[in-house]
Amino acid sequence: MLSHQTLQFLRNLDQNNNREWFHANRIDYELTKAEFERLCQEILTGISKFQQNLINTSVKSCILRINRDIRFSTDKSPYKNYLAAGFGPGGKSSGFVDFYLQIQPNESFLGGGMWAPTTSQLASFRQEIDYNPHILKGIIENKIFKTYYNEIHGEKLKLMPKGYSPDHPDIELLKYKQLFFVHKYSDEEVLGTQFSDKVIEGCKILKPYLDYINELFYNEAN
Repeated sequence: MLSHQTLQFLRNLDQNNNREWFHANRIDYELTKAEFERLCQEILTGISKFQQNLINTSVKSCILRINRDIRFSTDKSPYKNYLAAGFGPGGKSSGFVDFYLQIQPNESFLGGGMWAPTTSQLASFRQEIDYNPHILKGIIENKIFKTYYNEIHGEKLKLMPKGYSPDHPDIELLKYKQLFFVHKYSDEEVLGTQFSDKVIEGCKILKPYLDYINELFYNEAN
């Protein structure tokens, strides 16, 4: 369970995103980090009951560093103003599409899906829609899925991808370059005693879609 202190630390960091402030408030950061790690352990334990390849994954391997990579960014703020974790086999760097949790005041969410596919992975995704659209549509058009994941993030082409007819019956799906589903949580939910249970249930709902993408990309690579 997270406390008000965690969200307040993130608010303060957002207003004081510099190394001097961060080091002066290092104790508060360590408390925040420990709270988030405990939450993520609860979630990882729960997910592992239906996602067997997470059983031997350590929680520390799932948590993203708070330091930003500013080498190629015009924004030189040294720290992220949120906490995040990627729950995949072996941790956040599994190479698979994983369950992604982000905690940020007024912007917390659980999500997952196709975000940065290679050219060949995107081609496989479109080919699968062309050949077997009912599989993906059966997952993402399911009533429970659509109710929980009512936000889709990702770029779409304005025109039809090369090689497909403009009157294709699944033209809108074929236009996606990214297909990432998101469920947002209020600060009240994040601080609630049942928050980890809500995230675990959200992961269970998202699992068929992530399985679909991972199987597609894994088969594409082998």
